[in-house]
Amino acid sequence: MKRRLLILSVVMSSFAAIADDKDSNEKLSNKSVSSKNVDEKKESGKSSMYDFRSNYKLKSNQYIFREAPAHYLKNPSSESSSQDSAAPFKPSVQVGAIVHMFGYSQQDGFGPNPSNSADWSRGFNLYRARVLVGGQLSPKGSFFFETDLPTVIGTNNGVSKNVSVSQVVLDCQYEHKFREEFQVIVGKQLVSSNRNGLQGAASLMANDFTYFQYPYNTFPFQTLQSNYGRDLGVNFRGLVAKSKLEYRLGFFTGANLYGKAPLRTVGRLVYNFLDADKSYYFSGTNLGKGKTVSLGGGFDTQGPYFNTGIDLFVDVPVSKGASITFNSAFQYMTGGTKSGPYSGYFSSPVTGIPKQTVQFAELGLYFNRYI
Repeated sequence: MKRRLLILSVVMSSFAAIADDKDSNEKLSNKSVSSKNVDEKKESGKSSMYDFRSNYKLKSNQYIFREAPAHYLKNPSSESSSQDSAAPFKPSVQVGAIVHMFGYSQQDGFGPNPSNSADWSRGFNLYRARVLVGGQLSPKGSFFFETDLPTVIGTNNGVSKNVSVSQVVLDCQYEHKFREEFQVIVGKQLVSSNRNGLQGAASLMANDFTYFQYPYNTFPFQTLQSNYGRDLGVNFRGLVAKSKLEYRLGFFTGANLYGKAPLRTVGRLVYNFLDADKSYYFSGTNLGKGKTVSLGGGFDTQGPYFNTGIDLFVDVPVSKGASITFNSAFQYMTGGTKSGPYSGYFSSPVTGIPKQTVQFAELGLYFNRYI
């Protein structure tokens, strides 16, 4: 008997920029000038909507939204950058949302344990609903805050519908950018030694994250006691060699064993052979924008636990109307067998991390001339 599964998925990501009151008053006082600019934009075929991409011009504000990949941003030209740097600084706040909904129709016999039933189940789900807030507080200081739904809202496996869900805080962090080569990010943030584990939800190539992204690192009851891949701590980051070489070194709470366990230490080094990739949370696909070839490696350790690996990401055009994306990684991890006060936790059959290797790969082709 044929088993049928139909899923219709809709993903919406929207971003808006909100300037301060002084900036808004200046816009109101210059209606005659702005109306002329709007007409010029319409004639040239450009959008006149005051949105995230067309107005996100301040050089110091380019990467406030962690979940917004770099290709969402309109990179300022050298001329506009010099004009912006000469203008007085004005604090700003940006607000965005990520919504992922899907509807499904599934035959009861579909799945790992198929039956002979011809009955169908169907429903709709609100799978991901995130509110993002980012702001530039000073020329060198910015913040990022993000909420999400902890579980699916919609049809449940039982007789009732799951509608009672509260928002949780995913990200809550402050960044101080002393210079491009040295930045400090403190607070709750994504923690991983590989690119896939640092990937944001706004530009997934697949329908959802994979197990590889957060092994033993997803929920508080898992070994590393994280929250959807996030942990609390401080991260040091820098971009050198014309912003093509990036380093990260962070210290996080990890498994908080009686408040006395050693800190979780995570490091990563990556080189971009073509375009520089300055995103703090990486993209799963750039949708034909730019050329990215990055090779990275990192480690994640706490007490006897150790995790290390390498990853390769390729996103390049293959013709005028198409681009290809390849994302891969290899990871080795172990809870360790060393003697010590915490070896029993990390190597335990119940709470520990067994010795293992994990391989990950995804491949996509994007057509940008026919959509």
